Amino acid sequence: MPLEAGLLEILACPACHAPLNDHSADETPELICTGRDCGLAYPVRDNIPVLLTDEARRPA
Repeated sequence: MPLEAGLLEILACPACHAPLNDHSADETPELICTGRDCGLAYPVRDNIPVLLTDEARRPA
């Protein structure tokens, strides 16, 4: 289930403060940082974004 558009507009990557892309409708729901040098992927659990850098996945 995708996140509300209003929520996505105010969320930002905690590491670099770049906007996030919503991939919460995918098989592995996550928010992906759009920052060029960052690109961290934050999990979405039970429709709640977990914006902790320790929980984020590094880009492949």
